Amino acid sequence: MSQTGMPFPDVTKLLEQLKVPGIDMQAIIDARRKDVEALTQANQMAYESMQALARREAEIVQQTISEWQAAMTAMAGKNPAEMASKGTELATQAFGKALANMRELAEMASRSQAQAYDILNRRFQENLEELRKMLQPK
Repeated sequence: MSQTGMPFPDVTKLLEQLKVPGIDMQAIIDARRKDVEALTQANQMAYESMQALARREAEIVQQTISEWQAAMTAMAGKNPAEMASKGTELATQAFGKALANMRELAEMASRSQAQAYDILNRRFQENLEELRKMLQPK
């Protein structure tokens, strides 16, 4: 860590040098390392999920534009009554599709959040177990 330009010395080395009777400093260091790894993993998952959401949103926009252009081309040259009827039909379809797309995106976001939560919750449970073991009389 000291090579990254941090103004403080490597905390891990300092903690390893501390010799406190009855306290396993290496276990504490390992536990904090696992905490950071879990946070990193959860952050990476969240980042990748946000990228996937953004890609899917872009796909939806592109698909909607293409469908709208095709519908406008198909309606060209029709009489006003046909255009009104077709316009109503297209609006109904577009509304249904928009709801389905919103549901899909919400489910993607929900799955992502649940996965990140599971990573952090698993680490929390491991922390509790590690603490329980540390506090047991030897």
